[in-house]
Amino acid sequence: MKPIDAVILSAGLGTRMKSKRIKVLHPIGGRPMILHLLDRIKPVSIERIILVLGRQNEKVKEVVMKDFPEAQFVYQEKQLGTGHALAQAEKLFVNQDKTILVLNGDTPFISHETLLSLIRNHQEKSATLSLLTAGLEHPEGYGRIIRDRRGKIQKIVEERDATPLQRKIAEVNTGIYLMNSRFAFKALKEFSSKNVQDEIYLTDIVASAVKNKKAVETVHVGQPEEVMGINNRVDLSSAEALLRKRAAEKWMKAGVTLIDPHHTYIEEGVIIGKDTVIYPGVYIKKGSRIGEECTLHSNVIISNSRIQNSVLIKEFCVITDSILEEAVVIGPFAHLRPGSIIRKKAHIGNFVEIKKTEIGEESKANHLSYLGDSVIGKRVNIGAGTITCNYDGVGKHQTVIGDDVFVGSDTQFIAPVTVESGSVIGAGSTIVENIPKESLSLSRAPQIIKKGWVSRKKIKIKKER
Repeated sequence: MKPIDAVILSAGLGTRMKSKRIKVLHPIGGRPMILHLLDRIKPVSIERIILVLGRQNEKVKEVVMKDFPEAQFVYQEKQLGTGHALAQAEKLFVNQDKTILVLNGDTPFISHETLLSLIRNHQEKSATLSLLTAGLEHPEGYGRIIRDRRGKIQKIVEERDATPLQRKIAEVNTGIYLMNSRFAFKALKEFSSKNVQDEIYLTDIVASAVKNKKAVETVHVGQPEEVMGINNRVDLSSAEALLRKRAAEKWMKAGVTLIDPHHTYIEEGVIIGKDTVIYPGVYIKKGSRIGEECTLHSNVIISNSRIQNSVLIKEFCVITDSILEEAVVIGPFAHLRPGSIIRKKAHIGNFVEIKKTEIGEESKANHLSYLGDSVIGKRVNIGAGTITCNYDGVGKHQTVIGDDVFVGSDTQFIAPVTVESGSVIGAGSTIVENIPKESLSLSRAPQIIKKGWVSRKKIKIKKER
């Protein structure tokens, strides 16, 4: 297959999105839609990727360059139509006879199989121009394919310029073309903007090719959802639903149980092991790896974290940039912030917050605690209400707790402080000094008992009344 250059039209303002953000940067499944499209053309034999940018061009360029540093960019200062947009790329094709694959940046679901089919047909038929068409039940908003009595394509008519009879045609233009560069850029110079939108339409290239007796071919896409264009928030929601459906089907076929696939959100770039069970409302974001035989209860959010096998995560937990080893139990209502490492068989219970802290094997922090900037050993018991006071208003400091330490409820560790292994800390203590191995530490105010105080108080109040 001969190398092909791709030109992606991404300069449209996207006014129907009603947004300050340019359309191609709106996320689908947590990833800008332009990157979805670029991912899908990766398997195709593309020699150059060229994006035509307009408003917010620096933001689009920054996003694209992170994943596609080889991409090239041209700019359309004034948005004067799709034909005008493609014409901005002409300077990259001077004295070249190339095949150009033209796509729109807001069509993120086209498959590489469909693109390869279009390319093969184009090359086998020695076509000058090929385009992908689709049959839609509701073709509103799309340009209609006009054919002659023999079925040969004659032109494309944009909906705003179409007659009532033409608008009944179900076959539409998808905006995906293959074209010879010499022919295309020569033809674009001849196009007029005398139409309803006062724009230079790229769709006019079909009528131009037919007029000049060039070979024009069409390929019909089998799955119309592949060419879904995203023009407004309704379309964006439909795209999210489609992506969610595809992800759910993929993971269920891979051996993952989704209790309610319609309300499970799994972004691309996630790995999930077999026999894991996921309840409704779970959101697994890109970069996360979930092991085998895990259970994720409802309304859990996991971002860029590694969850090993047989982990139980109860309801309403948020886990970000963290590592959970085998057989860990988390939640409900636990918050694991970046840098948390929970070792094997440890338990983190309800309303416990962990930040930049390692919890050792079989240790437990079951209720109402904050553990930040800490290293906690094996088989440690953290009582309810325990906090590490890691910030002094200037910098963060570390708390270190050794193996087999018992921490009583309502304990405050004033970091930096170290508790050596085997020690016991009484409830209600404030720890400001290091504690040696196997020591008992208490820091409470003396308890005062006044016998008969309640009775005397009642008598006094009665007399005053």
